[in-house]
Amino acid sequence: MRCGTPPPEPSKSSATASEGFTLIELLVVIAIIAILAAILLPALAGARERSRGIYCLNNTRQLTLAWELYADDHEGFLPYNLVMADTSFRTNINWVNNVMTWDLSPDNTNVATITGASLGPYVVGVTGIYHCPSDQVLSAIQSAAGWSQRIRSYSMNAMVGNAGSAISSGQNVNNPGYRQFFKVEQMPRPSDIFVFLDEHPDSIDDGYFIDQDTPSTGWTPNSVPINEWRNLPASYHNRSAAFSFADGHAILHRWLRSSTIVPPIPDTNTNLLPITIPSSPPSEHDDFEWVMEHMSVEN
Repeated sequence: MRCGTPPPEPSKSSATASEGFTLIELLVVIAIIAILAAILLPALAGARERSRGIYCLNNTRQLTLAWELYADDHEGFLPYNLVMADTSFRTNINWVNNVMTWDLSPDNTNVATITGASLGPYVVGVTGIYHCPSDQVLSAIQSAAGWSQRIRSYSMNAMVGNAGSAISSGQNVNNPGYRQFFKVEQMPRPSDIFVFLDEHPDSIDDGYFIDQDTPSTGWTPNSVPINEWRNLPASYHNRSAAFSFADGHAILHRWLRSSTIVPPIPDTNTNLLPITIPSSPPSEHDDFEWVMEHMSVEN
């Protein structure tokens, strides 16, 4: 080779062979990526749901703080919690003034039904705390209308506060065997009585959450036991629902029975309730019994 003569360049075919991937190598890489995705995506989804659960817990804590502030301004009397399932009945003395439905009723989107109600001034216009971030269920007609969500996911324990027409002689006609609490001081253990919870999207209508139980002693209508989910808790957060309690703490309670975790059916003609509880004595860890034990105390 003469001095100053550049070395010969490699052929294009040899460069391609040394720098590229074979088909088998590409397939192996794709398979590895697919395996990693299958492993990581459920973990990421679980982490996202856990973060939403924490957000939901904070919402229920904030609502309970507003509930406490209301009582401080009203000589200890708790906010009204009225039966409002009849859409013709409306009043802003209630803690909320709307009824959730699967149609295009403005109650589902009108934030004035929250800000104008009795707890509105105590949340200083922050309406987002009334909605669980995991509650994204809509009916077909609502989705077609371009809605992203309904405005409320939470309800209040029916045995807490003045229930209006549901109260007779100081007792709740829906659960006369249990005590109605009009003030926090009437609760034997405020840490055991829940105030707010996120409710199943098919169950939620007004803000009044009630279940019906025949206690071990006391009132029994015609001596026939009644144990029914009249309203059903949600299970958005990995089989759990958020509950806030009268002392201010909040928890995610995980359901044990698969029958408690009912998939939503967002249809105006579908009603999954009431659900009758089997008459056999339930376990002390039964979902229904847990709710009843933290809803009130027997008379």
